[in-house]
Amino acid sequence: MTTVSREIYPGKTGEPSPPQLWEREWLVGNGLGGYASGTLGGALTRRYHGLLVAAFPAPLGRTLVLSRVTESVGSAEGGELRLGAEGRGAGAPEDRSPGNLTGFRLEDGLPVWRYRIGEAVLEKRVVLVHRHNTVHLVYQLVSGADRVRLKLRPELNFRQHDAPVDAAPAKPYRVSAEEGRYLISCGDGAPQLRLALAGGVFNIEEHAEQVYYPTEQARGYDCVGQLWSPGYFVLELPLGEGAFLTATTDPWETVEQLPPAQALDRERERRTRLLAAAEPGARSGLPAELVLAADQFIIIPPGRREENLPSQGAGGELCSVIAGYHWFTDWGRDTMISLEGLALVTGRHEEARRILRSFASYQADGLIPNLFPEGDNEGLYHTADASLWFIHAVGRYLDYSGDHGTLRQILPQLREIVERHLAGTRFGIGMDHGDGLLRQGARGLQLTWMDAKVGDWVVTPRRGKAVEINALWYNALRLVGKWCAEEGDPGWAARLELWADRAQRSFNERFWYPEGGYLFDVVDGESGDDPSCRPNQLLALSLPYPVLHPAKWDRVLAVVRERLLTRVGLRTLAPGHPDYRKSYQGDLRARDAAYHQGTVWPWLVGPLVDAWLRRYPEQRGVARSFLEGLAGELSGQCIGTVGEIFDAEEPHLPRGCVAQAWSVAELLRCWMKTSSGEE
Repeated sequence: MTTVSREIYPGKTGEPSPPQLWEREWLVGNGLGGYASGTLGGALTRRYHGLLVAAFPAPLGRTLVLSRVTESVGSAEGGELRLGAEGRGAGAPEDRSPGNLTGFRLEDGLPVWRYRIGEAVLEKRVVLVHRHNTVHLVYQLVSGADRVRLKLRPELNFRQHDAPVDAAPAKPYRVSAEEGRYLISCGDGAPQLRLALAGGVFNIEEHAEQVYYPTEQARGYDCVGQLWSPGYFVLELPLGEGAFLTATTDPWETVEQLPPAQALDRERERRTRLLAAAEPGARSGLPAELVLAADQFIIIPPGRREENLPSQGAGGELCSVIAGYHWFTDWGRDTMISLEGLALVTGRHEEARRILRSFASYQADGLIPNLFPEGDNEGLYHTADASLWFIHAVGRYLDYSGDHGTLRQILPQLREIVERHLAGTRFGIGMDHGDGLLRQGARGLQLTWMDAKVGDWVVTPRRGKAVEINALWYNALRLVGKWCAEEGDPGWAARLELWADRAQRSFNERFWYPEGGYLFDVVDGESGDDPSCRPNQLLALSLPYPVLHPAKWDRVLAVVRERLLTRVGLRTLAPGHPDYRKSYQGDLRARDAAYHQGTVWPWLVGPLVDAWLRRYPEQRGVARSFLEGLAGELSGQCIGTVGEIFDAEEPHLPRGCVAQAWSVAELLRCWMKTSSGEE
């Protein structure tokens, strides 16, 4: 199988100008929720940037343990030349240049930098060991000299990855050495970082440097913090050989089981297997890049690996999905929306099964968790739609796998979800027995996917009967009813069929907004029926069981295409509404005021493609056109992946998380769907 590569050349026409080296980013995950990330040029611009953000069990959570390594090469004149772009700390963009950085590429999803120092050409790779808190920095002299003298200075600031950049350890750092290996610690209960460079000599020379994080300043947060270094390694690097700087929080005994060179080979092999497991059309080109991007999000959550295993039977380790990097944890709603693209199109059916069984084991009062907070094993359940998306995800899993054994194992939880919704459960979630529609709402809580909240202000409360909640409710009734009939419970199936019929009649009577030619966003809300034009209405015709009568499909699709569709996804609110916001920027309050009030979300293109192909199955080319602009973002904010949101207006600048699970999942799923023509 050929290498999947995406190349970026500083200064080349159409590629990043020097300032963009600080705006474009890279990311590698470790399968635990930990990661390495930074800018192409090497500057730390976010609190989350670092070469090793380790994932620990609660209460630590994800912790930054290695911020960066400053690299330099001895020059012919006896001095040192720093690798990379200039201006890696503070400084205006116009003062920055690519320096000796001549290229960047993703090679099977792994970042590779190329530097030219005189005639010498040097490459650097970052490799995270899958499901371990270990990173290897690999340096190789490619050409132009017989050997170079390499100097590597590790710099760090132990803190939780989402802590302010000026956070500091409670106790001073301590350094100890044993047989060429070095341990850095700062008190009981804190992480310990282990460092080694085979063949290198370590020189003790403590150093501290103030670093400016411009993205944190733009987001309204503290933006100056200190990095500390215990000293530096020096190594003579011969032509063609590799040097491996290892940083880990794992015991050395664990690291020794997979030496650095083998770790690189093993990771390449693992990525080759990922591509081989995917659908045939996803093994090369853009889909292959998305398959590798999808891998970043599927994780084994530390500290939750063993709990609930008795209820899993032979199901293996718990499995989940990180909703987005850098700051999201695993979210129920995001996991279920993403499941098909991340784990089914990619052929990872076993992990899909484990994800579904994991979340089934967390079901409580008919709800699955909305999210697991950072550093906490207990989920929060304040969501009205995650359980309904869960039922949808089970349906998609069955369509791909035919695994009715798993269905039988989790069917009691699926029935309980429906039963509790029929009777009423937490947060005002329950069916209105007068019309069969699902209502939701509790003061001070944001229960739908439009969940922005600042202090006590819920920006889009949407209390009442929300359009997508009821589309999901109808879909869930039909699915669970069908499964009950198949598994020998015709009485329960018939009851659900009656409620589904009632919900469908009521939906079509209540949600149609004739003046606009589309669907109300909420009916029976606190201020009556809400005619805001939003993309949520697409679920009424995109799900496997569409609740909206076909006679209305053309008009809804026309309105959505005209008022909400952009080149990178769908606006969350149509222009012209008093609450519409053109851009997502400023401090937290300003950003959250725009989060679902016009801001473009890429994942919403998925329901649009589904709805379009249901109505116009012969127009795969039109559906593909909805994806083209989004596909171009793989060379955008974070190379090789797709971010969370974009501004509502041109040039649709990327905002929010640099890598988002459902953005990647829905682009991959829909790219394959518009290629194959399969529903």
